[in-house]
Amino acid sequence: MKNLYSDSRFRLIIFANIASSIGSGITMIAIPWMLVSSNDGNAVFGYVTICMTIISFLITPLIGNLIDKMSRKKLLLTSKIVSLVVLLLFSLIGFVGLTYEVWHYIIIYIIGSLYYTIFYPTMFALNQEVFNKDQYKSLNGTMEVQGQLSSVIAGALASILLSKWDLQYILLLNVLSYGTAIYFYVKIPYVRVKVSSVKETTKSKGTDGLVYILKRPAMFLFLLFSMMPFIGVMVTNYLFPVFLADVLQVSGSFYGIQGMIYGVGAVVAGIIVPIIASKLGNEKTIVYGVIIYTIAISLVIVSNLPIFLSLMFFIALGNSGARVARNSFLMDQIPNELIGRIDSLFRTIGLLFRIVLLSIFTGMVSAGLIVYCFIALSGVLVVASIFVIYSWKKDFRIDKKDLKIVVGN
Repeated sequence: MKNLYSDSRFRLIIFANIASSIGSGITMIAIPWMLVSSNDGNAVFGYVTICMTIISFLITPLIGNLIDKMSRKKLLLTSKIVSLVVLLLFSLIGFVGLTYEVWHYIIIYIIGSLYYTIFYPTMFALNQEVFNKDQYKSLNGTMEVQGQLSSVIAGALASILLSKWDLQYILLLNVLSYGTAIYFYVKIPYVRVKVSSVKETTKSKGTDGLVYILKRPAMFLFLLFSMMPFIGVMVTNYLFPVFLADVLQVSGSFYGIQGMIYGVGAVVAGIIVPIIASKLGNEKTIVYGVIIYTIAISLVIVSNLPIFLSLMFFIALGNSGARVARNSFLMDQIPNELIGRIDSLFRTIGLLFRIVLLSIFTGMVSAGLIVYCFIALSGVLVVASIFVIYSWKKDFRIDKKDLKIVVGN
């Protein structure tokens, strides 16, 4: 095995991701803050968030199809360049002396959200294509650590810059970070891998990924319910601030402490999970991650502040641990020529779950039922854990002949 950390492609990807993650992270902290600080900002930001979730739900299958049909490197570069140009234009608004309005914030937020919708599945597919199977566990663990550390750095910088810089300078910093990322991505040696099992005259279909995964119902159930911790994290990004304010009745500074503890847990998961998965296997590691997350979330409703903050470590450990092992499992088991469509299938289902849960929980929070939101979420995760355990030991083996039948159908 070629050592992952001595691979120039890996280093270029990490450097590019750090640069772009910090730049976009600062912007995506600043813009929501400016939105909610404007007139009727809470309502506007809520509507924009729901609309972007629905848009992501609609376009994710299309993105998955593009990922499997075109160069992943080209798709990454295109999304970066388009985002850079748009952000540069909006930064010029401030530099020429014009005043930013709410619709400016909304468009910038939409661009950032669309960028994330394209970036993560494309990077996932590119990593699977470029690196070897025996590198996947270390690769996904390192990517988790990089992502979490970048988020922590972006949060720290945003907390300083928001009080000192006008928006145009923050956007310009984002532009420079994207420019740096583009430079590193361009230098990555990359040749699009052609699918050998499909005839040149055969046209792949957007439904190939769906057909392929439905031929393996145990794998479908395993992958579907093992992503519930991540969906839980997305939902609790809305629930935790309310729980801290209304139930534990603490100041907003504890929300920042909670985020720091979560970051530590996620980084620890990124470091130790590849080691655990190499001994236990990806499947068993996923099961343990889902169970840890489920237990931690279920204990939130009976916690005081010290216990709540302690649970953040285990919530992060369970979610990030399950995600790192699940990504390695996907890379090991799913053919690269279908990974974009299959990954997008699960992302689409996940977005649908998020829309439903957020809609229900928003109404419950408005009625003062925040504790019951966590009871309901705990119930959902218990059900998910049961399905993950049930499908765990089923046959996940891939028959290459099935790939030819599915793709060449």
